[in-house]
Amino acid sequence: MKIILNQDVVHLGEEGDVVEVKDGYARNYLLPTKAAVVYNKANAAMFKSRAAAIEKRKAEKRAASASLKEKLDGVVLEITVPAGESGKLFGSVTSSMVQTELQKLGFEIERKKIEVATHAIKMTGTYTVVIHLYENDLSHIKLIVLSEAEKLAAEKAKAEAEAKAQAEAEAAAAEEAAAAESAETASEEPAAEAEQTEAAEEN
Repeated sequence: MKIILNQDVVHLGEEGDVVEVKDGYARNYLLPTKAAVVYNKANAAMFKSRAAAIEKRKAEKRAASASLKEKLDGVVLEITVPAGESGKLFGSVTSSMVQTELQKLGFEIERKKIEVATHAIKMTGTYTVVIHLYENDLSHIKLIVLSEAEKLAAEKAKAEAEAKAQAEAEAAAAEEAAAAESAETASEEPAAEAEQTEAAEEN
């Protein structure tokens, strides 16, 4: 069936595009949800009259997409899941889980725009997730999948490193204070000797 898209549809086209789709897809989803209208002379003329407004919206979407891509490209997600000693997950990491983690960071991304490697990650490790933005814009974000044991080990190592750094900083501060006190005492001794000499000369 030939239709005109009334809005952007992922993997199909953008608002105003004329596309051919299967009859069932059009009748069961696109037409009832008003995502598209049947292609005919009347509807084609209507969209032609809206061409300038549609192009303006496209320009705004391109700008928003470029801004979002800039923010997303620096994102590193970390997901902790139960896993065996070999690193095999008890389950898998899906696009829905990635979507939830992005929401926590303030990014509202449709699940169908999130492309997870092999569709579902089943091992711990570092992966690249592709986010489909507007038109051909893609963002690649880093995804680190950890087992709960790895997470605990990493947190323990971090806590130990912080404690060590704190102890070293305190030791350095104490050493600096002792050195300052020693220098102050050393500078006071000549002054005291000078006062004693001056008093003896007066007598």
